[in-house]
Amino acid sequence: MTQKAITTAVVYHSGYGHTQRVAEAVADGASGTLIAIDAEGNIPESAWQTLHAADAIVFGSPTYMGGPSWQFKKFADDSSKPWFGEQWKDKIFGGFTNSATLNGDKLNTLQYFVLLAGQHGGIWVSLAIKPSNVKASKRDDPNRIGSYIGAMAQSDADAAPEEMSLGDLETARRYGARIAEVASRFAATRTV
Repeated sequence: MTQKAITTAVVYHSGYGHTQRVAEAVADGASGTLIAIDAEGNIPESAWQTLHAADAIVFGSPTYMGGPSWQFKKFADDSSKPWFGEQWKDKIFGGFTNSATLNGDKLNTLQYFVLLAGQHGGIWVSLAIKPSNVKASKRDDPNRIGSYIGAMAQSDADAAPEEMSLGDLETARRYGARIAEVASRFAATRTV
């Protein structure tokens, strides 16, 4: 019996391009499809079909004022339609965020994503990368921020997206790969 290929949809909003780079790294690791939420908080109708068909959904947003951007929140509100029909129940979920400061209250954004996934009846995937938290740790080490429930990135407020920490992007790439792996294992148990 041949198992179907796992599909991952990475739905995200990016205000200045930094969060987009994190989304691209997650999608690279998961071999996933990117879905950009536009400046008005919308995605194309075809993107909703991509989300419905996906085995895994990854949420992404910058952290603004202690939470996800209003554009992401609009998308989340619009997801009440698939919620009503339980279309995302038992899907695998993950999430990532970026802010200008090391803390930046990014945990609140990830918790928002966990709750949104829970409302949809989804299964959350943790980061599972030990933090780089010793004196020898560098800015470009994986999980330098020390997150556990999802990927966090930090971009200086005056830095271009091209100047982002390679460690943050590698963290995101590894997280995408983990999400795809968990989705694959979950799908295998459902076909038995």
